[in-house]
Amino acid sequence: MKTRDAGFSLIELMVSIAVLAILLGVAVPAFTSAQLSTQLRTSTNNLIAGAHLARSEAIKRNTIVQMCVSSDGTSCGTGDWGQGWIILSGTEVLHREDAISDRYHISAGADAFSFQPTGVDTTAGSFTICRASPVGPEERVVTIDAIGRAWGARTTSGVCP
Repeated sequence: MKTRDAGFSLIELMVSIAVLAILLGVAVPAFTSAQLSTQLRTSTNNLIAGAHLARSEAIKRNTIVQMCVSSDGTSCGTGDWGQGWIILSGTEVLHREDAISDRYHISAGADAFSFQPTGVDTTAGSFTICRASPVGPEERVVTIDAIGRAWGARTTSGVCP
């Protein structure tokens, strides 16, 4: 009596590969969207926490504290906030945030925000955190008001400055 060999036939293997390809076709875009959302949320939270830290340190130290763009992590610079930023009291770096992926931009109307020892008269402004290319419909905006409060909001304008 002849026994049948155990294993997959070619047709079963091809059907399995086709099902796997369909599942990957659905899962990969969803994963990319989740990754984008996570990076935007993380950058937003880091900027809000940085603004809170800078304001509290200004009050605690009774001196002006700056939150500014920094590509080297030791001094203030200019350009895209995505290259990194620092919180500076005089010449002392209180906090350093490293650069984010070049797939994202963090832009602001100013290269530095100053927090006063009184807790008020802060340099007001906002940050826009977005995907560099292709520009997506999901962005985050962090706003710092004149008394140093910072908060974030989700936008869908799809405009990356």
